[in-house]
Amino acid sequence: MKPIIKVENLSKQYTIGGAVERYSTFRESLVKTVKAPFNALRNGRRNGNEQFWALKDINFEVTPGEVVGIIGRNGAGKSTLLKILSRITEPTTGKVDLYGRVGSLLEVGTGFHPELTGRENIYLNGAILGMKHDEISKKFDEIVDFAEIEEFLDTPVKRYSSGMYMRLAFGVAAHLEPEVLMVDEVLAVGDAQFQKKCLKKMKDVGEHGRTVLFVSHDMQAMSRLCGRVIWLSSGNVMEDGATETVIGSYLLEQATRGAERTWDADPAPGNETARLRSVRVRNRSGETVSTVNITEPVAIEMTYDVLKEGVVMAPNIHLFNDRGVCLFVTVDIEKEWKNTPRPVGSYTSTVWIPGNFLSEGSVIVRVALTTFRPMIVHFDEPDAVMFHVVESSEGETARGDYTGVMPGVVRPILKWETRAEMSAT
Repeated sequence: MKPIIKVENLSKQYTIGGAVERYSTFRESLVKTVKAPFNALRNGRRNGNEQFWALKDINFEVTPGEVVGIIGRNGAGKSTLLKILSRITEPTTGKVDLYGRVGSLLEVGTGFHPELTGRENIYLNGAILGMKHDEISKKFDEIVDFAEIEEFLDTPVKRYSSGMYMRLAFGVAAHLEPEVLMVDEVLAVGDAQFQKKCLKKMKDVGEHGRTVLFVSHDMQAMSRLCGRVIWLSSGNVMEDGATETVIGSYLLEQATRGAERTWDADPAPGNETARLRSVRVRNRSGETVSTVNITEPVAIEMTYDVLKEGVVMAPNIHLFNDRGVCLFVTVDIEKEWKNTPRPVGSYTSTVWIPGNFLSEGSVIVRVALTTFRPMIVHFDEPDAVMFHVVESSEGETARGDYTGVMPGVVRPILKWETRAEMSAT
């Protein structure tokens, strides 16, 4: 199948501290005059001799109907890539072949004229995409329903809240039937209901044979939506492939933690009330372990110092798999300390996870110490430690005689009962 997007040897270089480069979309150029450069920024810039490659020799193809995720740390080049693909900025070297209309949602505020009403901006955006008035009118009610702005449809968008603005912007981008829909991390500004709505719409777009490029730090959303993921790091493609494989590699690289971690007194996570000292994964013999058999129990042990008297606090851990899915959260609710302030001193809290509970794979541990009344987080350390659950051929597991891949985030052995009722002969 002929690709709808083909990227060849794409690179983008910036001059650090150089002249301020002002990007405008084609939409913006139709509705406003480009403002004068910001002299104040120029006065404080460096000499402009330092070069920075935001992207370096990027190559990939996307076929029609693919839903592709783009992941990476901040500064990896994700947004720069989408800006080039959206024709907002030009590459330094290389080229992009892109066929069809592009709907993009890259930055809050892009593509709308603040003085125009919601209604007028819908028709303006459709016209820029090359759609006829009748075509836009057919989609108009769907856009308004999605954005939930009917009451403010004839109000200038400069008076919209950020949530209203974002709902309308996404509705326009997704409903005017672009062949390629590009969505950056801007969905993070919406509430949970809006994000769920947007993810469903993007999934529908992909299922109808159109292409979606989705940038996000939400690995669970990425896993639900995308069939393929591209991982960028420092402007380079680190990995390009199946979603689970690439996300797993990315999270493992980010976690860069073993099964034990300690902190010195000064930089230790925490506040004036408590500070974290160490976290480790151990087996029944007390040994620190990075690999655990699926049939064996495993302990997460956290040591911390309480520095202030009279505070009730609860240790808790969050466990994630290598795709970023939260397996479960557990909080210390034992009677000994549940409603009892802890005296100043050093404490070690341990939680045991039974054998035949976790599934195979990597487990990332997040530890925290929290006061719930009032709600105060004394320390919260993501990616504190990591361990791997493996399954050997020895021992009884939930797998039984099945030899294929067992899906699921947990794999308990549960009690079954079967009652036979024999027919009379």
